[in-house]
Order: sequence, then structure tokens, then C-alpha cells
Amino acid sequence: MPLQIVHHPDYDAGFAVNHRFPMSKYKLLMEALGARGLAGPAALNVPEPAPASWLKLAHAAGYVDQVLACEVPAKIEREIGFPVSPRVSLRAQLATGGTVLAARLALLNGIACNTAGGSHHARRAQGAGFCTFNDVAVAALVLLAEAAARNILIVDLDVHQGDGTADILGDEPRMFTFSMHGDRNYPARKIASDLDIALPDGTGDAAYLERLGGILPELTARARWDIVFYNAGVDVHVEDRLGRLSLSNEGVRTRDDMVIRHFRALGIPVCGVIGGGYSTDVAALTARHAILFEVASGFA
Repeated sequence: MPLQIVHHPDYDAGFAVNHRFPMSKYKLLMEALGARGLAGPAALNVPEPAPASWLKLAHAAGYVDQVLACEVPAKIEREIGFPVSPRVSLRAQLATGGTVLAARLALLNGIACNTAGGSHHARRAQGAGFCTFNDVAVAALVLLAEAAARNILIVDLDVHQGDGTADILGDEPRMFTFSMHGDRNYPARKIASDLDIALPDGTGDAAYLERLGGILPELTARARWDIVFYNAGVDVHVEDRLGRLSLSNEGVRTRDDMVIRHFRALGIPVCGVIGGGYSTDVAALTARHAILFEVASGFA
């Protein structure tokens, strides 16, 4: 069976091409996966919008209602980084539903990936940092609520610390949140994960991969994990304009292979989400995001 990929055309909310958040990457990612032979009919799965009942497992009910009604206060919209229009609201619901679907497919097949997701700055009370809903936190809590999983590990390798995920899941003993990120990057005020590793500016392939390789066995020793959510943000790349680390394309590829190979060798399902990536060269950015799917397809 091919790698199961979750995608919806409305992941692209139609931002202007010069917006700081490169919204067109979602459409271009699907084109790139098609060109690589990874997006045939047997591989594609289309999500439904996440219902309010799921969203309220992770987020304050009042905030969820504001997003669904497109009545988010201007102050919160400024913290998110864009207005919550009907297209943005739908996109957030779909991306979250997509991560839930990808998690269920991973439990069935061993691995699956969402072509969106990784919105890890959205906290319980509100969104922030280009993140409206925290799709991974919602999906993890849905799996717990449905008794589809009992112990869940989140491996967040986006260059920015996973503060929102830590905020939402910090008191949930059946979850373990791990974030390896740039020390001097957003958010300025971190919310402690269960385990954080902060890297200095300019960290390149060798130092990054050595640190990651040392921590993976520690993570698997902590519990018998039923599923791993893997945030494969490519803003660790040397050419990312918001990153400050210095990984190459090959470094990103080796990172993804290390993570997926480690957990799949132990029979642990992996749900991949694309996380952050910011570049004015959206074609190059899209190719970086496609690496996750190229690597994951080797384990399907």
C-alpha cells in the first residue's frame, strides 16, 4: 500500500503572494508529490472539518466559538498573524481534521502524513504565531477520548519551540511532549515541554543529528508509546528566513529518516505533519516539505 496522505484543497486559504505566511505552499506541495508519484488515488485521503466537540478538547470553548463564527478579537488576530476570515476558519478546521485522520490512518497502517498541520503555537486560550488551532494537540486528545491510544509521544522538530502544545498537554500524564528548537527564536517566552532541547544559532547538520540521535532512545525508554506525532518543520533549513539554524536538504532528509526509522523499527505508528517553513522561494520550500513524504513512503 502506498503512503497514506491526507490533503484538502482548502488547506490553501488564498493569501497574497507577499504575505509572511507562504500559504501557496500547500497547493504546490500536492503538485510536487504528484510529480514524485506519491499522490495517486490509492494514497489520497480527504478530511472533514474538525467538529467543535473535538476542538474544545484542546481549546477554550469561547475561543473555538469565536473562530467558528469568524469573530476573533483583533488583539488575538494580531497575535495569530492574520485575520480569521471564513477561509482561514475553514482551513484551520480542515487541517485539524486532517491530522486526526492521518493519526487514525497511522494506527491502521503504521505511518501516514498530513500535508498541513504542526500548528504548535496555538494555546488553550487562543491562537498565536500563524497557528489558529493546535491540530496535533486536538488529534492526540481525540485518540485518548476514543481509547484509540493510551500513551502518546509528540516529537516536535520545528525550529520554533512548541509552546502551545506544552500549554495544552502539560497536565496530561498520558502524553509526553518533546521539542528540539532554536534557543533564540520565537516564542520569546517559552512554555516548558516535558523535554526541551534548545540549540544555538547556526547549528548545522552534524551537531543537530548527533543531538537528535542521542535523545531518540531516551524517548522510547520513557513509555510504551501507541503513536508518535512527528512535527517535521523545515524551518531548520539554512535558507529559511525565520529559522537561524543551518541544516541542509540532506540534513533534513537524514533527520526525517532517523526519526521515522527509529520508531517504525519498534513497531510504533508515526503520524507526520509538515510544520513550519518560510521562504520567498516557495518552490524550494515546497521541495523541502516534500522530503517528509519521500522518506515516509519508504516505510509504508
